[in-house]
Amino acid sequence: MHLPTAVNRLATRALVAPLLAPTLPRPVRRAGLDLIGAAIPAPRGTRRARGELGGVRTSVVAPPGALAPHRVLYLHGGGYVVGSSASHGPLLAGLAHATGTAVFAPHYRLAPEHPFPAALEDALAAWRALRATGRPAGHIAVAGDSAGGGLTTALLLRLRETGEDLPGAVGLISPWLDLSCTADALSRNAASDAMLDPSWLPSAAADYAPGTLADAPELRPLEADLSGLPPLHVVAGAEEILVDDADVLVERAERAGVRVRYQRTAGMWHAFPTFAGMLAEADDALRVLGAGLRADCTS
Repeated sequence: MHLPTAVNRLATRALVAPLLAPTLPRPVRRAGLDLIGAAIPAPRGTRRARGELGGVRTSVVAPPGALAPHRVLYLHGGGYVVGSSASHGPLLAGLAHATGTAVFAPHYRLAPEHPFPAALEDALAAWRALRATGRPAGHIAVAGDSAGGGLTTALLLRLRETGEDLPGAVGLISPWLDLSCTADALSRNAASDAMLDPSWLPSAAADYAPGTLADAPELRPLEADLSGLPPLHVVAGAEEILVDDADVLVERAERAGVRVRYQRTAGMWHAFPTFAGMLAEADDALRVLGAGLRADCTS
């Protein structure tokens, strides 16, 4: 049941935003986000299972009925330090229904216990395991939100570097791509973003990529050569503090000849599709994203 946008905005500020603040202990933040995700009902008929991909514990979320031939690998957000398939349960369920197929969400290792490149190594292992099932790379979409969007782009760059086949399509929701935290929107949208405070980002970046690790090419996708990448489907809120990351990526990808579809939704905050099932704009965004991923991976 959808709630008014204003109610969802208030709930985001009151319930979700405090759990992203680094002032709380990490176990509290992680458990609290999981509880919020679990409290939002999934669409009728949603199926859930647990397994592993490449030794990485993985949750699988699927819609009812026969599955479309493609698959989705989803990398959740949370600043690389929090988040899980439980906190992102509503989004995963909405995306599974929108794509008509199973969505695989690896529980990649989190910082600061496991800094870069641990999460990338887990994403790569999950991708290779999904490929090892015999499914062509072009029939797999990779998607992620926030830090998971950054991890998705890092995975693309690593696959291209190693000469491996790339996915058929890529979905990025409010991707966090600039770990230097210098974009204008960090100040411009600080008051309008209901979920993120710009002062929280530097500590998360330092936890994930301490010291010279931040210079790794996979952590600087906005400086990378983007030519030859699969079709990009990008979603961002016009009022979020990371919207410049999405804007710049879209501009540079289009300039490099990459086919891009960009949903820049007015009045929305960071990673608003995580409120799938409660927020009409979230469901609308996932429907468009899911249809695009499905079309590119089954054509």
